[in-house]
Amino acid sequence: MKKTIVSFSIFFLMNLMVYAQKIEKEGPKGFDQVRTGIATGKLDTIKYESKTVGTTRKALVYTPPGFNKKTKYPVLYLLHGIGGDEKEWLNGGKPQVILDNLYAEGKIQPMIVVMPNGRAMKDDRAVGNIMAPDKVQAFATFEKDLLNDLIPFVEKSYPTLTDRENRAIAGLSMGGGQSLNFGLGNLDKFAWVGGFSSAPNTKVPQELVPNPEEAKKKLKLLWISCGDNDGLLSFSKRTHDYLYQNDVPHIYYLEPGVHDFKVWKNGLYMYTQFLFKPVDVSSFNKYTILGTPASTNIRNGQYPQILPDNRVVFKVKAPNAQKVQIDLGKKYDMVKDTSGVWHVTTDSISRGFHYYSLVIDGVSLVDPASETFYGMSRQASGIEIPYKEGGFYALKDVPHGDIRIKKYFSKASNSWREMYVYTPPGYDKSTEKYPVLYLLHGGGEDQRGWATQGRTDLILDNLIAEQKAKPMVIAMLDGNVGGQGGIANFGETQLRAFENELKNGAIPFVESNFKVETDAQHRALAGLSMGGLQTLYAGIKNTNMFSYLGVFSSGWWANNPKLTDPQYDFMKNNATTINTNLKELWVSMGGKEDIAHNNCKIMLGKFDEMGIKYKYSEYAGGHTWPVWRHDIFQFSQVLFK
Repeated sequence: MKKTIVSFSIFFLMNLMVYAQKIEKEGPKGFDQVRTGIATGKLDTIKYESKTVGTTRKALVYTPPGFNKKTKYPVLYLLHGIGGDEKEWLNGGKPQVILDNLYAEGKIQPMIVVMPNGRAMKDDRAVGNIMAPDKVQAFATFEKDLLNDLIPFVEKSYPTLTDRENRAIAGLSMGGGQSLNFGLGNLDKFAWVGGFSSAPNTKVPQELVPNPEEAKKKLKLLWISCGDNDGLLSFSKRTHDYLYQNDVPHIYYLEPGVHDFKVWKNGLYMYTQFLFKPVDVSSFNKYTILGTPASTNIRNGQYPQILPDNRVVFKVKAPNAQKVQIDLGKKYDMVKDTSGVWHVTTDSISRGFHYYSLVIDGVSLVDPASETFYGMSRQASGIEIPYKEGGFYALKDVPHGDIRIKKYFSKASNSWREMYVYTPPGYDKSTEKYPVLYLLHGGGEDQRGWATQGRTDLILDNLIAEQKAKPMVIAMLDGNVGGQGGIANFGETQLRAFENELKNGAIPFVESNFKVETDAQHRALAGLSMGGLQTLYAGIKNTNMFSYLGVFSSGWWANNPKLTDPQYDFMKNNATTINTNLKELWVSMGGKEDIAHNNCKIMLGKFDEMGIKYKYSEYAGGHTWPVWRHDIFQFSQVLFK
């Protein structure tokens, strides 16, 4: 019994130590400097016959300290850039020094490293015009040379393990593109693939990984790294974005730097520590120095940055401020460094769009590094958090419609007003008339909300391209009528004013200025939060004008019988008409965390009592734009069919 307790205690302590061990995120000072008193590996030049090229070719081979011909070793093939040859890594990166130091610290597995000339042509020198078409083509031809000539030679000449799980490939720049192209294109040959600052020769992601499920099963590690100021960063990022979207595990490693050996040496230091040993996929998102600048940043804005696990790094320069916070629903206190820059890293933030503010000495302000959006009844900053299942609102290579900003004079309100109008692809050349969805924002927002925060145009473009939604015109209205806007003092007066504006201002303008059908069968009305109440009020009272109603994250207030009881009385007295006229009463909610959830549930209970027919949808995410994007995605697919 005592032995069992002691064994368990040792096991627990060992695991605790591993768990507590700090993840190394970059090479320490001196990782690339020669050390005395340690065992060193050996560098040799080899020559091999290349049937692919029709000549004898050269490569460098590094064998590890203590190399023993009776021991079989895994192999890493390490490739150079467009301006180099088999000696580029040796001359610029001193990989043997980095590897010797790692061996001395017990951080890497013993391995053979082969550094070939990736320019597979008879004159493979890096001379003359290195960008000449035949020389660029030679880098693609090297795939055959590598697979059919070099690897067989190495495995015949050295004691190597020859299965895919003991073969890795990595490279810098052009060699990074080769490594991704050849490694991912030959998963039966390589289980470990690394691209450092991969160049434009990198295939587009859909060609690199045409079968994500196969990649998930076969890859031990896919490493993609780059400097944040490298002009080729976009090629690494597009690959990362695709892999993220398709849930293919990989490390996306960003560090301060440009297109040089400082970055590539650090990449080699980090990458080789993973090779030929068990890896913890769940920890992949911890290995990076920098995050990716948010897509909602201003042009060239470096912060906020989003880390792979969706934590956000904020930096703000305010040297004279006494206290600075980030308000993302939850407030985060920032810390000031000696240069007057405040910084903080948040918890993981849920997917999609979120408003946020800087709070400097108690005053809420927009972040000058972020685009601004009208929300919370004022201009606010916004941040877009990546979402694996967010492809439905991504910008894709499909026909695109237009967002038209239209000003009109409303006789209903005797004032100039504005609406945003989406017209589908092909609208201008078409002679047909389109159905119309009138779409309403929430409290504290305006007509811009669905176009900017909601990405309605991209959602519809993608759905129409996939033939999942009918081409339609979407009029995004300003629902702020009869008061100051928002939900303050919101009641029957404001609802009646909106109904009047909808019927006598907005609809007449749309039907006079756009090619649209003008009957109830081709009209829909939908809105979120406050817009959902407006939809309930104006839509239910005018089912002779609308066949489809969408109510997102909304419901009649349970604690305001003065407002809600008359609505229920009207519905009870007109239940048959409502059910007959409406093809769809579509109600949705952002899960139990949605602030409108209880009101909605109580309202639906009333609907059940009255026999009002409806469909209910729930999508977790609370009272937020990620939920409402999904709502318009779902609702638009049931319209006008």
